[in-house]
Amino acid sequence: MAVIKTENLTYTYSIGTPFEKTAVDNVSLDIDEGEFVGIIGHTGSGKSTLIQHLNGLVKPTSGKVIIDGEDIWSKDVKIRDVRFKVGLVFQYPEYQIFEETVYKDIAFGPKNMGLSDEEIDRRIRETAELVGLHKENLDKSPFELSGGQKRRVAIAGVMAMEPKVLILDEPTAGLDPKGRDKILGQIQEYHRQKKSTVLLVSHSMEDVAKFADKILVMNKARVFCYEDTPEVFKRAEELTEIGLAVPQITRVFNRLKQSGIDIRTDVYTTEFAKKTILEYLEKWGELHA
Repeated sequence: MAVIKTENLTYTYSIGTPFEKTAVDNVSLDIDEGEFVGIIGHTGSGKSTLIQHLNGLVKPTSGKVIIDGEDIWSKDVKIRDVRFKVGLVFQYPEYQIFEETVYKDIAFGPKNMGLSDEEIDRRIRETAELVGLHKENLDKSPFELSGGQKRRVAIAGVMAMEPKVLILDEPTAGLDPKGRDKILGQIQEYHRQKKSTVLLVSHSMEDVAKFADKILVMNKARVFCYEDTPEVFKRAEELTEIGLAVPQITRVFNRLKQSGIDIRTDVYTTEFAKKTILEYLEKWGELHA
């Protein structure tokens, strides 16, 4: 069942002025409950504007946004409730930290939901552990923490609301490779434990390839494709043509194919590459036995 659905969604900035621009153009999507979806596209492709529609931060110029079967802009739906159901983590979320302790910062969202103190405490401690924050950090000022820890606090604050849909806009921006892998691993573990729908916006094809079940590619305000991850990477040449850098391992297998080696090209992770090479060598050995 689709937890997120858009119907002919269009958003135009500055209508009637010289700066008029359509940022999302006639986008119709169905994202099923429990999926991990990567959203990619070059700067200006419309991906950030699209996700801001999904929890009511931006109202469509035309078209519909339907969350869990409800049109979020219908008269009987409260946008506040939509934002509890669809949690959005902005790029550089650590800049949104403001409370005097880590505990209070993570508690902010659940507290606004009107939950009991016991339930709030459970969610704070469970989410802090999930994102790798130790108990002793909960009573500290978040401003005493490292950059990576601050980001985990901000992400935990949204996770603690236990939204049906968690959307993260470039959650690893500015982090070193070790910090990036740690954050992404924690998001993957959250998805595994909570069975929530996760949307990960990223410029990195490698990151999306590792974690996403499906990939939505945006180009010039429209959906270029929305398919299972292997199907998207079969279109490596098309992705390159619209200015996206496919994973290095995918480029290697495309070069092998172009060199006359009969090998599949929808390879996008090192594990997948290892399996593909072993299968190719086994097949080659049988043919030349």
